[in-house]
Amino acid sequence: MVKRQIIKIDEDKCNGCGLCVDACHEGAIQLIDNKAKLIRDDYCDGLGNCLPVCPTGAISFEVREALPFDEEAVMAAQKAKEEDLPCGCPGSMARAIKPTNDETPKVEVEMKSQLRQWPVQIKLVPVNAPYFNGASLLIAADCTAFAYANFHEKFIKGKITLIGCPKLDMVDYSEKLTQILRHNNIKNVTVVRMEVPCCGGIVYAVTEALRNSGKMIPWQVVTVSTDGEVIE
Repeated sequence: MVKRQIIKIDEDKCNGCGLCVDACHEGAIQLIDNKAKLIRDDYCDGLGNCLPVCPTGAISFEVREALPFDEEAVMAAQKAKEEDLPCGCPGSMARAIKPTNDETPKVEVEMKSQLRQWPVQIKLVPVNAPYFNGASLLIAADCTAFAYANFHEKFIKGKITLIGCPKLDMVDYSEKLTQILRHNNIKNVTVVRMEVPCCGGIVYAVTEALRNSGKMIPWQVVTVSTDGEVIE
Protein backbone atom coordinates (compact mmCIF):
# COMPACT_ATOMS: atom_id res chain seq x y z
CA MET A 1 0.00 0.00 0.00
CA VAL A 2 1.18 3.52 -0.81
CA LYS A 3 -0.26 6.95 -0.15
CA ARG A 4 -1.28 8.46 -3.47
CA GLN A 5 -3.92 10.43 -5.36
CA ILE A 6 -6.97 8.42 -6.36
CA ILE A 7 -10.56 9.15 -7.32
CA LYS A 8 -13.43 9.28 -4.85
CA ILE A 9 -17.09 8.78 -5.85
CA ASP A 10 -19.95 10.34 -3.88
CA GLU A 11 -22.76 7.83 -4.41
CA ASP A 12 -25.36 10.29 -3.12
CA LYS A 13 -24.58 12.57 -6.06
CA CYS A 14 -24.21 9.79 -8.65
CA ASN A 15 -27.16 9.50 -11.05
CA GLY A 16 -26.01 6.26 -12.66
CA CYS A 17 -25.44 7.77 -16.14
CA GLY A 18 -22.35 5.59 -16.72
CA LEU A 19 -20.28 8.27 -18.46
CA CYS A 20 -17.41 7.74 -16.03
CA VAL A 21 -17.36 4.03 -16.87
CA ASP A 22 -16.76 4.85 -20.54
CA ALA A 23 -14.20 7.54 -19.69
CA CYS A 24 -12.13 5.24 -17.46
CA HIS A 25 -9.97 3.39 -19.99
CA GLU A 26 -8.39 1.33 -17.21
CA GLY A 27 -11.71 -0.27 -16.16
CA ALA A 28 -11.48 0.90 -12.55
CA ILE A 29 -15.14 1.99 -12.41
CA GLN A 30 -18.29 -0.07 -12.82
CA LEU A 31 -22.00 0.57 -12.38
CA ILE A 32 -23.33 -1.51 -9.49
CA ASP A 33 -26.98 -1.12 -8.47
CA ASN A 34 -27.12 1.91 -10.80
CA LYS A 35 -24.29 3.67 -8.94
CA ALA A 36 -20.70 4.21 -10.09
CA LYS A 37 -18.18 2.44 -7.88
CA LEU A 38 -14.37 2.27 -7.85
CA ILE A 39 -13.89 -1.50 -7.99
CA ARG A 40 -10.08 -1.72 -8.14
CA ASP A 41 -7.64 0.75 -6.57
CA ASP A 42 -4.81 -0.76 -8.60
CA TYR A 43 -6.70 -0.03 -11.85
CA CYS A 44 -7.03 3.71 -11.05
CA ASP A 45 -4.08 5.76 -12.35
CA GLY A 46 -5.22 8.85 -10.42
CA LEU A 47 -5.27 11.06 -13.54
CA GLY A 48 -9.01 11.58 -13.39
CA ASN A 49 -10.26 11.23 -16.99
CA CYS A 50 -13.61 10.47 -15.40
CA LEU A 51 -13.91 13.81 -13.56
CA PRO A 52 -14.85 16.15 -16.44
CA VAL A 53 -17.56 13.86 -17.85
CA CYS A 54 -19.50 13.51 -14.58
CA PRO A 55 -22.63 15.72 -14.91
CA THR A 56 -23.36 15.80 -11.17
CA GLY A 57 -19.90 16.45 -9.73
CA ALA A 58 -19.93 13.11 -7.92
CA ILE A 59 -16.24 12.39 -8.62
CA SER A 60 -13.32 14.10 -6.92
CA PHE A 61 -9.71 13.38 -5.96
CA GLU A 62 -8.48 12.25 -2.57
CA VAL A 63 -5.09 11.23 -1.22
CA ARG A 64 -5.20 8.01 0.77
CA GLU A 65 -3.56 4.63 1.28
CA ALA A 66 -4.17 2.52 -1.82
CA LEU A 67 -2.60 -0.21 -3.90
CA PRO A 68 -0.11 1.13 -6.47
CA PHE A 69 -1.39 1.54 -10.02
CA ASP A 70 -0.75 -1.77 -11.81
CA GLU A 71 -0.45 -1.08 -15.53
CA GLU A 72 0.30 -4.72 -16.35
CA ALA A 73 -2.88 -5.90 -14.62
CA VAL A 74 -4.90 -3.26 -16.47
CA MET A 75 -3.49 -4.33 -19.84
CA ALA A 76 -4.17 -7.99 -19.08
CA ALA A 77 -7.76 -7.21 -18.12
CA GLN A 78 -8.28 -5.13 -21.28
CA LYS A 79 -6.91 -7.91 -23.45
CA ALA A 80 -9.25 -10.43 -21.83
CA LYS A 81 -12.22 -8.09 -22.35
CA GLU A 82 -11.38 -7.52 -26.02
CA GLU A 83 -11.34 -11.27 -26.61
CA ASP A 84 -14.91 -11.49 -25.29
CA LEU A 85 -16.37 -8.25 -26.68
CA PRO A 86 -16.30 -7.10 -30.33
CA CYS A 87 -15.35 -3.51 -29.39
CA GLY A 88 -14.51 -3.70 -25.70
CA CYS A 89 -17.87 -2.15 -24.77
CA PRO A 90 -20.19 -3.88 -22.26
CA GLY A 91 -23.17 -2.77 -24.35
CA SER A 92 -21.96 -4.84 -27.31
CA MET A 93 -21.61 -8.11 -25.41
CA ALA A 94 -23.37 -10.87 -27.34
CA ARG A 95 -26.17 -12.59 -25.46
CA ALA A 96 -29.31 -14.52 -26.23
CA ILE A 97 -32.58 -13.26 -24.77
CA LYS A 98 -35.43 -15.63 -24.13
CA PRO A 99 -38.86 -13.94 -24.33
CA THR A 100 -40.95 -14.25 -21.18
CA ASN A 101 -43.79 -15.73 -23.23
CA ASP A 102 -42.90 -17.91 -26.20
CA GLU A 103 -46.50 -18.87 -26.94
CA THR A 104 -48.01 -17.44 -30.13
CA PRO A 105 -51.02 -15.24 -29.30
CA LYS A 106 -54.32 -16.74 -30.41
CA VAL A 107 -55.66 -13.34 -31.43
CA GLU A 108 -53.43 -11.03 -33.44
CA VAL A 109 -53.93 -7.37 -32.59
CA GLU A 110 -52.47 -4.78 -34.94
CA MET A 111 -51.01 -1.91 -32.97
CA LYS A 112 -51.19 1.60 -34.38
CA SER A 113 -48.15 3.86 -34.53
CA GLN A 114 -48.17 6.73 -32.06
CA LEU A 115 -45.46 8.68 -33.89
CA ARG A 116 -46.51 12.31 -34.38
CA GLN A 117 -43.73 13.78 -36.53
CA TRP A 118 -40.88 13.11 -38.95
CA PRO A 119 -37.85 13.04 -38.91
CA VAL A 120 -37.05 11.56 -35.53
CA GLN A 121 -33.23 11.44 -35.53
CA ILE A 122 -31.76 14.16 -33.31
CA LYS A 123 -29.23 15.01 -36.03
CA LEU A 124 -31.95 15.52 -38.66
CA VAL A 125 -34.82 17.18 -36.81
CA PRO A 126 -35.14 20.96 -37.37
CA VAL A 127 -34.53 23.22 -34.38
CA ASN A 128 -37.72 25.17 -35.03
CA ALA A 129 -40.79 23.19 -36.00
CA PRO A 130 -44.47 23.90 -35.23
CA TYR A 131 -44.91 20.54 -33.51
CA PHE A 132 -42.49 21.59 -30.75
CA ASN A 133 -44.89 24.27 -29.49
CA GLY A 134 -46.30 23.10 -26.15
CA ALA A 135 -44.87 19.62 -26.69
CA SER A 136 -43.96 16.89 -24.26
CA LEU A 137 -40.59 15.73 -25.55
CA LEU A 138 -39.34 12.14 -25.65
CA ILE A 139 -35.58 11.77 -26.13
CA ALA A 140 -34.71 8.10 -26.49
CA ALA A 141 -31.71 5.92 -27.22
CA ASP A 142 -32.67 4.18 -30.43
CA CYS A 143 -32.26 0.64 -29.05
CA THR A 144 -34.99 1.22 -26.47
CA ALA A 145 -37.79 0.92 -29.01
CA PHE A 146 -36.56 -2.56 -29.94
CA ALA A 147 -35.99 -3.73 -26.38
CA TYR A 148 -39.30 -2.56 -24.89
CA ALA A 149 -42.31 -4.14 -26.58
CA ASN A 150 -44.91 -1.53 -25.62
CA PHE A 151 -42.72 1.45 -26.49
CA HIS A 152 -45.28 3.30 -28.62
CA GLU A 153 -48.07 3.17 -26.05
CA LYS A 154 -45.94 3.81 -22.97
CA PHE A 155 -43.46 6.37 -24.26
CA ILE A 156 -44.23 7.78 -27.73
CA LYS A 157 -47.96 8.36 -27.27
CA GLY A 158 -48.70 12.05 -26.85
CA LYS A 159 -45.06 13.10 -27.26
CA ILE A 160 -42.71 14.46 -29.89
CA THR A 161 -40.00 11.85 -30.35
CA LEU A 162 -36.26 12.34 -30.85
CA ILE A 163 -33.87 9.38 -31.03
CA GLY A 164 -30.14 8.87 -31.26
CA CYS A 165 -27.16 6.76 -30.24
CA PRO A 166 -24.25 8.77 -28.80
CA LYS A 167 -21.86 5.83 -29.23
CA LEU A 168 -22.54 5.19 -32.92
CA ASP A 169 -23.13 8.80 -33.97
CA MET A 170 -19.97 9.92 -32.13
CA VAL A 171 -21.49 13.36 -31.63
CA ASP A 172 -22.46 15.53 -28.68
CA TYR A 173 -26.21 16.09 -28.96
CA SER A 174 -26.28 18.72 -26.23
CA GLU A 175 -25.83 21.74 -28.54
CA LYS A 176 -28.72 20.73 -30.82
CA LEU A 177 -30.96 19.86 -27.88
CA THR A 178 -30.09 23.16 -26.18
CA GLN A 179 -31.35 25.06 -29.22
CA ILE A 180 -34.56 23.03 -29.34
CA LEU A 181 -35.27 23.65 -25.65
CA ARG A 182 -34.27 27.30 -25.77
CA HIS A 183 -36.31 28.31 -28.82
CA ASN A 184 -39.47 26.27 -28.24
CA ASN A 185 -42.12 26.00 -25.56
CA ILE A 186 -41.33 22.47 -24.33
CA LYS A 187 -43.57 21.37 -21.43
CA ASN A 188 -41.52 18.44 -20.15
CA VAL A 189 -38.85 15.95 -21.18
CA THR A 190 -38.72 12.18 -20.79
CA VAL A 191 -35.39 10.45 -21.46
CA VAL A 192 -35.43 6.71 -22.16
CA ARG A 193 -32.07 4.92 -22.14
CA MET A 194 -30.78 1.38 -22.10
CA GLU A 195 -29.03 0.02 -19.01
CA VAL A 196 -25.66 -0.23 -20.80
CA PRO A 197 -23.02 2.36 -19.75
CA CYS A 198 -22.59 3.97 -23.19
CA CYS A 199 -26.24 5.02 -23.06
CA GLY A 200 -25.30 7.47 -20.34
CA GLY A 201 -24.19 9.79 -23.13
CA ILE A 202 -27.76 10.63 -24.05
CA VAL A 203 -28.59 11.45 -20.42
CA TYR A 204 -25.52 13.68 -20.24
CA ALA A 205 -26.55 15.50 -23.44
CA VAL A 206 -30.03 16.19 -22.09
CA THR A 207 -28.65 17.30 -18.72
CA GLU A 208 -26.31 19.76 -20.42
CA ALA A 209 -29.05 20.99 -22.76
CA LEU A 210 -31.44 21.65 -19.88
CA ARG A 211 -28.73 23.52 -17.99
CA ASN A 212 -27.63 25.57 -21.02
CA SER A 213 -31.16 26.40 -22.16
CA GLY A 214 -31.71 28.50 -19.05
CA LYS A 215 -35.18 27.03 -18.54
CA MET A 216 -36.64 25.07 -15.65
CA ILE A 217 -38.32 22.17 -17.47
CA PRO A 218 -39.58 19.06 -15.63
CA TRP A 219 -37.72 15.95 -16.77
CA GLN A 220 -37.25 12.30 -15.90
CA VAL A 221 -35.04 9.39 -16.92
CA VAL A 222 -36.38 5.88 -17.53
CA THR A 223 -33.98 2.93 -17.95
CA VAL A 224 -34.80 -0.18 -20.00
CA SER A 225 -32.92 -3.44 -19.43
CA THR A 226 -31.54 -5.51 -22.31
CA ASP A 227 -34.22 -8.11 -21.67
CA GLY A 228 -36.99 -5.54 -22.13
CA GLU A 229 -37.95 -4.55 -18.60
CA VAL A 230 -38.34 -1.00 -17.30
CA ILE A 231 -36.00 -0.64 -14.32
CA GLU A 232 -36.47 3.13 -13.70
